[in-house]
Amino acid sequence: MIPYDKRSGKIWYNGDLVDWSNVKVHVLSHGLHYASCVFEGERVYDGLIFKLEEHTSRLFHSARRMGFEIPYSEDEINSACKKIISTQKVDNGYVRPVAWRGSEMMAISAQHTKIHVAIATWEWGSYFDPKLKIEGIKLNISSWRRPAPNTIPWDTKASGLYMICTLSKHEAEKQGYTDSLMLDHEGNVAEATGANIFFKDKNNELHTPIPDSFLDGITRRTVIEIAKSKKIKVHERKISPDELKDFVGCFLTGTAAEVTPVSCIAENQFKVCKMIIDLNESYQLLVKNKKAA
Repeated sequence: MIPYDKRSGKIWYNGDLVDWSNVKVHVLSHGLHYASCVFEGERVYDGLIFKLEEHTSRLFHSARRMGFEIPYSEDEINSACKKIISTQKVDNGYVRPVAWRGSEMMAISAQHTKIHVAIATWEWGSYFDPKLKIEGIKLNISSWRRPAPNTIPWDTKASGLYMICTLSKHEAEKQGYTDSLMLDHEGNVAEATGANIFFKDKNNELHTPIPDSFLDGITRRTVIEIAKSKKIKVHERKISPDELKDFVGCFLTGTAAEVTPVSCIAENQFKVCKMIIDLNESYQLLVKNKKAA
């Protein structure tokens, strides 16, 4: 795989299209040292960004929660995202808008730093091995927990919140798993390292944790809408790890993960059932702007 700093083409950087290799961030940028950085992850399907406006609105919300204003309008960022995928000729891939504090100040306080914005895009296939998306991925249970909601800006896509996700995923991979289930500060089921989680019970109903200390994903909300359109009952509630043994199906949702079935969480086994396959197929039709037959 080509390292991300060695790729070719352009990146939208502070309003201009800049050669990929010439986009530089100073080593003393506040965003690097103090995690004053927010970002989005967006998917391109057949040349169009799925739910672009919702992603951009969340980017601006994240920035405000982090105490800074993005120096562009939402419409300008939407246009820039469309421009960069056209420039890079990305038909099916990923878009990464990111905003961060610059290097004018190097201390905890950073009220007078410049806010930088960049948008990169690249062709990208499945987040997980395609074979695993059919058979189901395996999760361990992380030793790290999502922090309490009064300790972090939990409803943002801020870079610092992903530190324990990286630690958890590395831990899982060392143990032979694909990803990791994270619990919340109360010990209830929260999410995977970069995706929300759903469970199917014996009555063909879905259960998913209440997003009160972790991100309420755009894909999560989309899949809930799809499920309800199919008359599937969805319970948003607190879920104890002790309940995992009672569920028969499990899957993850996320912009990168899309709809990915889970075959096990630690010793708890799940089936890749018809409902999960159907939800995935309906999601794929939706993002590619096609109608079900």
